[in-house]
Amino acid sequence: MSINLSKGQRIDLTKSNPGLTRAIIGLGWDLNRYDGGTSFDLDASAFLANEQGKVLYDEDFIFYNNLAHNTGAVEHTGDNRSGEGDGDDEQILIDFSKIPAHVHKIGIAVTIHDGENRNHNFGQVSNAFVRVLNEENNNEILRFDLGEDFSVETAVVVCELYKHNGEWKFNAIGSGFSGGLAALCRNYGLEV
Repeated sequence: MSINLSKGQRIDLTKSNPGLTRAIIGLGWDLNRYDGGTSFDLDASAFLANEQGKVLYDEDFIFYNNLAHNTGAVEHTGDNRSGEGDGDDEQILIDFSKIPAHVHKIGIAVTIHDGENRNHNFGQVSNAFVRVLNEENNNEILRFDLGEDFSVETAVVVCELYKHNGEWKFNAIGSGFSGGLAALCRNYGLEV
């Protein structure tokens, strides 16, 4: 049975789901009716960060130009450029057993590609969600619906998975940023 979370809530992943080693992070969204002459392209990404929330190595940033971590710990299944259809628009696969020792947090974000130049923002996006599934049986463990709290933001940190006392937990963040992917990279300590 899936648990619905609200912004700011935290929940245990691996302790309350014994044997969970591989998870699917499914992200989805809809676009409000919009005719601005340019298409929307939303992109999911993962930032593998240390205890201070900083990404130490470029390869610890998983996105459309770097789809898989060299350890196999995190893999982006590919860029959905239109967001059409029901269900997950993009997915990130996580193998908790392969996460490098220096990684204590995994920030999951969604950005609007070239949002500033195209005058696109999350105020034009609705029904955004993240859900975590057990890859072994495809059962949904939890879901966090982001709501309609955004207006001018072009990037959102949706959630963080973090390690606490050897177990992985989920934190429903829902924090918006202006400045798109570059702003998120700087937030996680990457040079742009």
